[in-house]
Amino acid sequence: MIDAVVLVSGGAAVTPYTDPQHAAATGLAAGNTMTALRAHLLDRGIRVFTAPARIGAGEVREDAGWQGFSDVPVVLPAKVTINAVGRVDDAGVALAGFLRHLAAEEGVAAVALVGHSMGGLFSRAAIRELGADGPRVERLVTLGTPWDGSVLGDFLDDEITEADAHGDPATSKIFAEARPYADANSQGAAAEVSRRFLRNWNDAQAGVLDGIPVTAVGAGYFAAATEPVQLWPHDGLVSMISGRADEVPAAVLPAVERHSFPDHVHSIFFADAFGLPWERALTWDPAVFAVVDGALGV
Repeated sequence: MIDAVVLVSGGAAVTPYTDPQHAAATGLAAGNTMTALRAHLLDRGIRVFTAPARIGAGEVREDAGWQGFSDVPVVLPAKVTINAVGRVDDAGVALAGFLRHLAAEEGVAAVALVGHSMGGLFSRAAIRELGADGPRVERLVTLGTPWDGSVLGDFLDDEITEADAHGDPATSKIFAEARPYADANSQGAAAEVSRRFLRNWNDAQAGVLDGIPVTAVGAGYFAAATEPVQLWPHDGLVSMISGRADEVPAAVLPAVERHSFPDHVHSIFFADAFGLPWERALTWDPAVFAVVDGALGV
């Protein structure tokens, strides 16, 4: 039995700390990643928290960027706030500290983690960091998490190239913007979402998820080609096979249920960029939320 659900946003995401009673009063209450899912879970009567995250070290008081927020009523210390553009293991240390905070201040003894994008990696790093010290992690749900590489990381690592876009305008645009985006928004994160890095990192994570049921959700709206399968189909940032953890070995991922949303994109940022309704994003669609409900057993 879980005491609470903790939502963990991903790379370059800015998310305020929220609890069942408190959230940002202006703008999107839990940021542009977790607002809709948080509202859904609260409507189901589930006790839900969002882990604070920002671009760079520090506290989360506002997000002045696209679809941001302000008027955050509860601001937690920097040491329990994820640097969403930093290294995965460092984010895991901060998230583990946040979970210990929930245990000490909110009486949370057992949690389910729902991570979007790199939030799934941050969650896995936190589980390893926690060990037996902190609340028990009973379940993990990942939405568009790069279990085995990402479009951004693999392009920067030369594992995929412009030629692999096969002339698809959307994918070519994503490739063209990858390097400037990484230069502006990474303090180590971009280097750690390549297939090359994550396969080694996954090996080091063997045993961490033993006894924890995992649900991995992948999306693949962009499907103009079929090769290489490392890329196609993809959601704008993560391939379908990586989001579903199809090629992650059982020693790393012993108990997993996989789900596919082939007509969805990674986030509302990608939905907006390509003229799609926000409900076509993994973070905003009630059909995806139903999968989360099933994974949580609610």
